Amino acid sequence: MKRRVFIHNACMATAGASLFWNYMRQYQKINEIGVQLYTLRDDMSAAPVETLKKLSEIGYKDVECAGYSEGTFYGMSPKEFKAILDGEGLNVRSGHTQTGKHAPDQKGTMINDWEMAVANAAEIGQKYFILAYIHGFERQSIDDYKKLADLCNQAGEVCKKYDIQFGYHNHDFEFLDLDGEIPYDVLLANTDKDLMKMELDLYWIRKAEKDALTYFNNHPGRFPLWHVKDMEDSEEKYFTEVGNGVIDWPSLFQAAKIAGMEHFYVEQDHCKNHKPIESVEISYKYLTGMEY
Repeated sequence: MKRRVFIHNACMATAGASLFWNYMRQYQKINEIGVQLYTLRDDMSAAPVETLKKLSEIGYKDVECAGYSEGTFYGMSPKEFKAILDGEGLNVRSGHTQTGKHAPDQKGTMINDWEMAVANAAEIGQKYFILAYIHGFERQSIDDYKKLADLCNQAGEVCKKYDIQFGYHNHDFEFLDLDGEIPYDVLLANTDKDLMKMELDLYWIRKAEKDALTYFNNHPGRFPLWHVKDMEDSEEKYFTEVGNGVIDWPSLFQAAKIAGMEHFYVEQDHCKNHKPIESVEISYKYLTGMEY
């Protein structure tokens, strides 16, 4: 009888603990939210200081840079840009780049004075440097992606010297069949997982009708950065503010640990119904109120 009581009590305790943690999980909330500055590219071009101030006032703590060119950030030196960010209480943990093949004379790209760009990124505090986009002429065949993988590994080696993690940001075309293969899978297979991580854009993978959770489970820990943008419930599947669309954000955030997610950035390529600063505020308010 004592043994039966002990087993009963143990089972009840286990069930109670399970219910407790399920209850706690339902009430997790997001503490820090980042924003990709590409969303506010016109504002950043016209009035960068004022725009960063507005983002800080909304509550954003982290920004992802999309305005680096030949040693300057939005026309400012690394020191000047960092001082403005510090003054507004903003971090800049990540920034975007391109291969440079579309503008081979431009310095500070992956093919032209890459180390200068990485050193500048380290100066402002970046911990990630992300290849944001590859142009159509760079992705005509699977062999192009294999060559790109080699270039990414090389870029990652340089980043490693500066304690920066190199990464890759997707659109939808990487998930579309090319020469009988999926380019995104080719990149994953042909890059060193320590030299190149992935910044998964959760809108574009949905647009390509692929499942982010499957990739998280198949490549755990490979996705430390996310782009968080929503999709309209419409035939056009247009961009919309986070929480105003069809993407199931609580389910995705529940998978953050297996994905390896450390930071995420609100992004909206185009804002149809609001000014960009209004759109990112709507997304911020949804995310701070979301339970998962």
